[in-house]
Amino acid sequence: MTRTAFVTGGSGFIGGKLIERLGADGWAMRALARSDGSAAAVEERGAEVVRGDLGDSEAMAAGADGCEVAFHLAAHVADWGPWKDFERVNVEGTRNALEACARAGVGRFVHCGTEAALMAGEPLVQVDESAPLRPDSKAPYPATKAKAEQAVREASREGFETVVLRPRFVWGAGDTTLLPQMVEMVEKGRFAWVGGGANLTDTTHVDNVAEGLVLAAERGAAGEAYFVTDGEPVVFREFVSELLRTQGVEPPDRNLPRWLPAPLGRVSETAWRLLPLPGQPPMTRFTAWVLTQECTIDISKARRELGYQPRVSHEQGLEELRAAAAAAT
Repeated sequence: MTRTAFVTGGSGFIGGKLIERLGADGWAMRALARSDGSAAAVEERGAEVVRGDLGDSEAMAAGADGCEVAFHLAAHVADWGPWKDFERVNVEGTRNALEACARAGVGRFVHCGTEAALMAGEPLVQVDESAPLRPDSKAPYPATKAKAEQAVREASREGFETVVLRPRFVWGAGDTTLLPQMVEMVEKGRFAWVGGGANLTDTTHVDNVAEGLVLAAERGAAGEAYFVTDGEPVVFREFVSELLRTQGVEPPDRNLPRWLPAPLGRVSETAWRLLPLPGQPPMTRFTAWVLTQECTIDISKARRELGYQPRVSHEQGLEELRAAAAAAT
């Protein structure tokens, strides 16, 4: 019998890869789409289109009706912007999705979380799932993703099991945000390393995220969260340099002192909110944390309970990016 899944965020980077993976595994998929562009993207990947958004509980309930599993991937991902936008999508949107899927009779709800939900200004060094969520973070994305995860885990009950998967630094061919933004910054002379870029970071190839999501749906314990990564941390500067080189862009040598981003982020955010000033601040708290702090993760729980193993290595993923760039020229 064909298994059926309901997906939010299916037109995004992770969502698109998940739909492709589910289709290859023989699943039937329905995907929420709020625009014509999103509808075309999910339909091209093989999902049935459900028109609506995270504010439309009726559309989500109708789309999820008869589905065994819901994958909630839609989120407002940014380092800056009005708090109300993050709250509306990440918190209220998640609560709406939970309510709609439970009402539709979905048995398992898999939420794509993030290590950012633990970020409040301190490095994350070999953290595991016992580390506390930080809904009190002064950065809107971490704070609202923490609140969203709390809502998901608290909603788990008999007949409606919820599981959270937390990838870190998602990358790979098909990325339309992170890598293109870094390339643009280099080309415009706005990219610089901080403290030499020597901080360690974990990463998660998008295929490894899809693997983790499927395993969470099949084997995850109700109410639990699981970290997934590529298995080994990398030096931030070395890895980002290799990412840029796959696009034919040579990373710059420009460097900023390690102490500068944190106070610059606080001052910039204050000025942009109080005055207010147009556009984006030159630095934000969240960007300062990402650029300067170690973020390494222990994925023992996912290995042990889900049977998770990374499917794609750093070398394989970088070669895939180089091939995709060559094919596009």
